[in-house]
Amino acid sequence: MLQALSRQLCAGHGGRVAHWIVTHNIPEARIEPPAAGWPFRFTELFNPVPYGFGANHNRALAHAGSPWFCVLNPDVDLPESGLWEALLQAAGEPGTALAYPILLNPDLTRQDNEREAVTPLALVRRRLFRRHDTRVDWISAAFWLVSAPVFRQLGGFDERFFMYCEDTDFCLRMQLAGFGFKRAGASVVHQARRGSGIEGRHLAWHLRSLLRLWTTPVLWRYLVRRYR
Repeated sequence: MLQALSRQLCAGHGGRVAHWIVTHNIPEARIEPPAAGWPFRFTELFNPVPYGFGANHNRALAHAGSPWFCVLNPDVDLPESGLWEALLQAAGEPGTALAYPILLNPDLTRQDNEREAVTPLALVRRRLFRRHDTRVDWISAAFWLVSAPVFRQLGGFDERFFMYCEDTDFCLRMQLAGFGFKRAGASVVHQARRGSGIEGRHLAWHLRSLLRLWTTPVLWRYLVRRYR
């Protein structure tokens, strides 16, 4: 996936990608550079032990100097043109600190990356009754373009979430701080190989993260403000 993503980034960066940072969370081979060399700065980070999703991105940002920081999953297929311009245009809207593309499944149906706040009631309604979310409170972090100053101002991802719900928590904290998000007029294909319903450890991570989200004040402060 990373090797394919590197080819797509090189082909479609449009001069808008300044620095690509790849974090190897488990032992893996290095990314092979293109024959013509990297068209942007390239850094590989190798963890001595696996870190969580939020911790990895917080450490990656420490190596980045651009005003915008992209959170990008390796299982995303990028178009060759127009993506970065559309993201930057959306990000430039007043009050916007986070822009994101439309995520599509491999069959090109729309993916549910725009979500309602994950309360116990919303989870029951979504999982048991198969009802669609009625509002957008947070965006899945499979693909974000986020303001680096705002990301730092908010302390990045909360590393107490090892996996899952760190994107929910960040989006809620961002809105509580007075910033918003904006959907860009561009789409990408996301393979979305979700593991929480398949592997036991992913399910355990998901449940622990939900418990933390429900027992810390961010969610409830956000809901109080929303219904005020």
